[in-house]
Amino acid sequence: MTNLTELLGIAEKRAEGRPVLVYQGREWSHAELAAQSRRVAAGLKSLGVGKGDRVAIWLPNAPAYLAVFFACARLGAIALAVNTRYRSVEVGDIVSRAGAKAMIYWPDFKGIAFNEILAGIDPGELAGLEHLIVYSEDGAPAVSPVPEATPVSYDDLAAHAELEEDHADDGLGCAIFTTSGTTSKPKFVLHHQSSIADHGLQIADSFGWRGEDVVHLLAMPYCGVFGLTQSMGAIASGRTMVTMPYLDIPEAVRLMKAHRVTHTAGSDDMYAMMLEEAAGEQTPFPAFRSGIYALFNAALEDIVERAEQRGMYITGVYGMSEVQALFTRWPDGSPVAVRKRGGGIPIAPTAAVRVRDPESGRLLGVGEPGELEARGPSMMMEYFLNPEATAKTLTDDGFIRTGDLAQMTEEGGFEYLSRMGDVLRLGGFLTAPAEIEARLLEHPSVKDVQVVGANVGGRNRAVAFVIPAGAGYDEAAVIAHCAAGLAKYKVPARAVPLDAFPVTQSANGVKIQKAKLREMAGELDEEPRRRAGQG
Repeated sequence: MTNLTELLGIAEKRAEGRPVLVYQGREWSHAELAAQSRRVAAGLKSLGVGKGDRVAIWLPNAPAYLAVFFACARLGAIALAVNTRYRSVEVGDIVSRAGAKAMIYWPDFKGIAFNEILAGIDPGELAGLEHLIVYSEDGAPAVSPVPEATPVSYDDLAAHAELEEDHADDGLGCAIFTTSGTTSKPKFVLHHQSSIADHGLQIADSFGWRGEDVVHLLAMPYCGVFGLTQSMGAIASGRTMVTMPYLDIPEAVRLMKAHRVTHTAGSDDMYAMMLEEAAGEQTPFPAFRSGIYALFNAALEDIVERAEQRGMYITGVYGMSEVQALFTRWPDGSPVAVRKRGGGIPIAPTAAVRVRDPESGRLLGVGEPGELEARGPSMMMEYFLNPEATAKTLTDDGFIRTGDLAQMTEEGGFEYLSRMGDVLRLGGFLTAPAEIEARLLEHPSVKDVQVVGANVGGRNRAVAFVIPAGAGYDEAAVIAHCAAGLAKYKVPARAVPLDAFPVTQSANGVKIQKAKLREMAGELDEEPRRRAGQG
């Protein structure tokens, strides 16, 4: 098994002088990234960060993200991924519950008021945060809007002498991803170093990323398992990764052409927008060889065919935070009808999948839908600080109950069908309806609420149905309340008042008809949200 320090060494040898990444037009060598991670490790050690401590990384895709990630591994610390789209409610909850000792952020990134977001968090939630590391590419001063946290400049942190001691270990926890289930609080998915490093090495080999002319475009955020997994596979391949701090479609198209990108990964929306941006060219990316896509938008079910017509071979895969992204793939040369589906065959020889009837417990055969269970070397250690959820998710023989509806295929893989429960997929992230509902219920005019997903304006969106607490209900004000505390992609497109929810009687009591609510949501327009200024 491989630890993350060893992964950097393997990658440098494979690179044979190629840069590890290109960022904002500047090339970074493998040696330079490794050296910066050792200096940052020394800086973090001087702040008292050590084995098992959590360091929250609230950054977009930048070399500093990777430097801090590998620095944490060198110290035996744990990198806690925090989405840059998160706002006060989410950041406060994650940093507090995970017990982060330090956090790094970019206060002037894209003009977003990150300092105001931090200042808006209940001080009690950040009482355990000792250090706030300020990263900036525009000279922002190292000040702390968190009273108890000492501000530190990232540049000062990275100016330390390189730390030669190495506490990296393949069995140590190293990364926490947040994921939503059926509760309002995201769970913390903890991975150890070998699950990240060995999965990266497996990806590099399985997806054909070690060819002489391979160049990656990385546009998905490192803070999500999709982006980080792709980055680890790209690093492991020893080939150059052209990194964008955030997804900008015209810039992505320019970079694809300028760097003759051969491989990338992203959502169906990303590919559709890139093809639209290059609408005047039949084959806009002649060097492109293969892409990985995730189906997030039901309106883009034809994206594989559309891409194929423009010279782009893309394929569906499967992954989740608990087993990481790119857990499976379809065989090379599979027809469009196969590649447009999520799922595939596990890439690790020791991984396994099966489908079980969730009611009878019977293992199901080919073509029988049931709950997908998965096991392999890329799987999580546990849900951090949540042994009950861990025990509920893991089977006695070490499989993860994924909560996904799937069916086995003849080839020994599976086809992903949908989520078993009501979890929403918004903005490329799985989001619990209860998390949005909890925010809505804080508004005095909301008595009760149900949130479902629907295609609104051509995108998957959250839609809320509200039982008002009294007269004078203001839909735009309720949506604005959500926008003040949640990531933009979680803000409901509508918050429609109802006298009562549609219900049905069952042997177990009264149940709300979520299917009926989804049907109602699909018939709505987005006008009230536009009036609220959140469109």
